[in-house]
Amino acid sequence: MSHPVVDPLPSSIPDAHRRFLISAVEALARDPRIVGVAIGGSFLTDTMDEFSDLDLLVATEPEGHGAVMADRRRIAGSLGPLLAAFTGEHVGEPRLLICLYDGDPVLHVDLKFLALEDAARRVEDPAVLWERDGRLTRALAEGSAEYPSPDRQWVEDRFWVWVHYVTAKIGRGEIFEALEGLSTLRAAVLGPLAQATSGARPSGVRKLERTAPGFAERLRETVAGYDARECARALRACVELYRSLSEGSNGIERRDAAEAAATDYLAEVERRL
Repeated sequence: MSHPVVDPLPSSIPDAHRRFLISAVEALARDPRIVGVAIGGSFLTDTMDEFSDLDLLVATEPEGHGAVMADRRRIAGSLGPLLAAFTGEHVGEPRLLICLYDGDPVLHVDLKFLALEDAARRVEDPAVLWERDGRLTRALAEGSAEYPSPDRQWVEDRFWVWVHYVTAKIGRGEIFEALEGLSTLRAAVLGPLAQATSGARPSGVRKLERTAPGFAERLRETVAGYDARECARALRACVELYRSLSEGSNGIERRDAAEAAATDYLAEVERRL
């Protein structure tokens, strides 16, 4: 099969992305160890633009998966002018190869290599671009997509400890650490809760400006410059946003004592500043 199953590709796909997809799928289809290629991400919502990356799922024969994993850098290099590639342990996904390809523009491409039977466990329903004898489609039908929702008890157990930690960094004058802490609160707590509340995928602060524009405007208050007072103000904004997002949450054990201690500590550091 020399062309993708999804053919023609949506007209909204930028030309550079289209050329890479067609060429890459044709190259992958020539490897007998590979049984299918699918795509996720912004392709699924027809929102790709020149800044989009490509999220490709490469399904392998179960018995050939180990060999493909050992060979994946060479495989990635066969798809185009590969500038750099590294594996995704930092995001908890060692099967992922994160690639940068030369071109106009330079393209970011994620290649996730998985054994065919593992396709049933996934966070989204990808579009199949090519497959052998419908096998990837059948493997996907064995399960359903489920993106993990924020565990509100997990968040509540940690949030006030994090607030205390960031406050201490502000008080000590470790502003870079404080800024990192504020970013963590946005990505791990506030963004996912806001996205879930708006019915969007709770993927941190990704695309928050589109999925929850009203909240994104409020979230600006949690952004600080390199200044202790700004950091304290931003942390106070994080606290208020978390409280508003937590209203009406049932079935969780509130850490009221931790909240009181952390916010009192923040108030004390604010007074010193």
